[in-house]
Amino acid sequence: MTAPSITLTRLDVQRLERLIDSLDETLPGVIALQTELDRAENVVGHDEVPADVVTMNSRVHCREESSGKDYHLTLVYPQDANADDGRISILAPVGSALLGLKVGQHIDWPAPGGKTLKLTLLGVEYQPEAGGDFHL
Repeated sequence: MTAPSITLTRLDVQRLERLIDSLDETLPGVIALQTELDRAENVVGHDEVPADVVTMNSRVHCREESSGKDYHLTLVYPQDANADDGRISILAPVGSALLGLKVGQHIDWPAPGGKTLKLTLLGVEYQPEAGGDFHL
């Protein structure tokens, strides 16, 4: 499956490139994140990003297609991750895969045990840029 096109903000790209530079670039999560940054088709200002696109610190509603299970996740930097609270690190496979997605797009999510799950983005419940929270 071809990965869907993604839109990123310049500020997210700058912050994530700094994060990558501070880590061991051979770690799987770092490699996956760099791949996502490299394939971004649109890099826009924080005031230009559509409200239905996942940016850093966005809270999203998505559904795993085979089980029908809904997830409410917040995409965060590694130091803020807490799976019990649904705060998913950008370095987790689902985290880097969600970045830049638009409502209605879906991703293949590598799950434990070698299974691949299909996640569909149903909504962006909160996006810092849409809320005017550019410091996040």
